[in-house]
Amino acid sequence: MSANQVRDRYAVIGNPVAHSKSPFIHGRFAVQTGEPIEYGHLLAPVDAFAPHVRAFVEAGGRGLNVTVPFKLDAHAFADTLSPRAAAAGAVNTLRVDATGIYGDNTDGFGLVRDIEVNLGVPLKGARILLLGAGGAARGVVLPMLERMPHTLTIVNRTAAKAEALVEQFAQAARDTACCLTGGSARAIEAGEYDVIVNATAGSLDASLPECDDRAFGAGTLAYDMMYGAQPTVFMEHARTLGARGADGLGMLVEQAAESFFVWRGVRPDGAPVLAELRALLTAPLRA
Repeated sequence: MSANQVRDRYAVIGNPVAHSKSPFIHGRFAVQTGEPIEYGHLLAPVDAFAPHVRAFVEAGGRGLNVTVPFKLDAHAFADTLSPRAAAAGAVNTLRVDATGIYGDNTDGFGLVRDIEVNLGVPLKGARILLLGAGGAARGVVLPMLERMPHTLTIVNRTAAKAEALVEQFAQAARDTACCLTGGSARAIEAGEYDVIVNATAGSLDASLPECDDRAFGAGTLAYDMMYGAQPTVFMEHARTLGARGADGLGMLVEQAAESFFVWRGVRPDGAPVLAELRALLTAPLRA
């Protein structure tokens, strides 16, 4: 990619958005692949998503990553949706092409790839426990089912929300011969799970989701979608029960890599970018 080459414009849109790691990640992907892109932040007022996106597109923008609180707005804004975005009911990736605005959701793909490739835990035939039934959980159910786990149990403080997700994805579960169940914490089956995913926002305020401690064991990967410089309270709790803990930084990088593929048709390697981002995140602050 030469210095004077015309670059296609991409950005992450959100509110707030200055903290986003997406410009760093996609900058590294551009260097790695040689794709001519430039990538920045786009702050939009919470009630003005559509006009800001239209202005970005009219100025030549080719695509957007969408973060809080606009994933539902992006779902409504898109002209066409991918099957996984339609299933998730939310969009985190917008692509501008000749047919209009294409909406996709790469969150679930990012989660699955991080677990299987970066962490080395196969989901095929696995017993999976998903904690939470909000937007984050809904976005990952279909991609996890597509990996053909043995069991997927969805648990939520409000049981009806978990039961609604079970109903929504019942056909997909039948198609993959997966036993899909859900409800309150009482729906957790006896014995340790292979993978437990915390899709609640509890780690933001250091609170634990409702979960039977007996679901954790030495063979369990306890995965928190949140991430930080230190292990989350969920990860720490899991480790006291003998489980292996992991945070969502890899999911962030891998969903970005999938977005890059949706835009450019080129799949970057997330592993070196994840390693660099992890080192930056945990490095001591210097004056």
